[in-house]
Amino acid sequence: MRRRLIQSTLAVVLVVIAVFGVSLVIVETRTISNSAQERVDSEALRLASIVDSRLLGAETVNAEILRDQVAPGQYAVIGIPGHAPIEVGVKPTGDVIHSTATGEQGETVRMEEPRSSVTREVGRTLLIIGLVALLAVIAAVLLAIRQANRLASPLTDLAETAERLGSGDPRPRHKRYGVPELDRVADVLDGSAERIARMLTAERRLAADASHQLRTPLTALSMRLEEITLTDDPDTVKEEANVALTQVERLTDVVERLLTNSRDPRTGSAVTFDIDEVIQQQIAEWRPAYRSAGRAIVSSGKRHLRAVGTPGAVAQVLAALIENSLMHGGGTVALRTRVTGNQAVVEVTDEGPGVPADLGARIFERTISGRNSTGIGLAVARDLAEADGGRLELLQAQPPVFGLFLSRTPPPKRTAEDLPTVR
Repeated sequence: MRRRLIQSTLAVVLVVIAVFGVSLVIVETRTISNSAQERVDSEALRLASIVDSRLLGAETVNAEILRDQVAPGQYAVIGIPGHAPIEVGVKPTGDVIHSTATGEQGETVRMEEPRSSVTREVGRTLLIIGLVALLAVIAAVLLAIRQANRLASPLTDLAETAERLGSGDPRPRHKRYGVPELDRVADVLDGSAERIARMLTAERRLAADASHQLRTPLTALSMRLEEITLTDDPDTVKEEANVALTQVERLTDVVERLLTNSRDPRTGSAVTFDIDEVIQQQIAEWRPAYRSAGRAIVSSGKRHLRAVGTPGAVAQVLAALIENSLMHGGGTVALRTRVTGNQAVVEVTDEGPGVPADLGARIFERTISGRNSTGIGLAVARDLAEADGGRLELLQAQPPVFGLFLSRTPPPKRTAEDLPTVR
């Protein structure tokens, strides 16, 4: 591209120089020739007037007297009636410029000048025009190089940006070049980079959430399957198989919920459900893990409490809180239910040291953890609660008390009157 820009600019300049240079040479040549002819005419008239004045004054007219009146390089022949011609200067050879003037006393003056003087002046003019043309070509080349670099360098940068996007580096450069068309391309690439970055972030977040949310159900399912392989009692096998099937259904619900939230966190299938069923399900699933750790998990509070939400999402939130207590807490874990206003509250507490003071305000942020864990569980739990129309809060830091707030009133159904009118 640089070469093409330089060549095109140079071609334009050469055409302009050729057109205007030739015209200028022709005009200057004619001007110099006319000027030389006018000079010779003027010299002939001047010399004729001098001869006239001397003849009228009865003064002598000869070559010695007129020698100072003829410029070097010029030749004059004065013809006076009744006298021999008077020659002044050296007669030029070759082509000459001449002019003849007649005086009042009948004398004639022929002035000659070699045309080589005109040729020399035309040559000097051509040299000056050539130097100016050369300077114009040099300036055009320098300008073309600068302009080519100004246009080609941004294109190289934009190509590198596009290559970085293709290689998985979506960082926008926010670099502009002062050329509207190129800046528009840069805007589009930066916008694409930001969208790609958001998509990559969403994919990584989905992968991290999926690995975290599926880890516990898969572990529990594996334990159930191990129980089946270690027993020969048909009733135990049947019971464990039924529990495993239930866990598979919950696992499927977890996957669907994760995919749904990755597409639109606001979508959900809220229904009215019994909180006790979800709590007892979680206690039954987590009791073996707590028993292995020498700890207990219990429930208390208001029974047969109903709330509005997605049972699968609520189960995932409680599972995250219970797992958090298992990893970071201590003693007995208690799930308590109560009512406050129009909301049902499920509190999860344990007898551990609680949440450090420096993490209290940031406990629900991603990658924030009191120990060497992922720091994803509580962040995912809060997202699930909010997507389900509820909220998850840290009610007390020491001992830790987390509260899941769920609405007890179904959201109003939208009627035809509530829908926007298209005009």
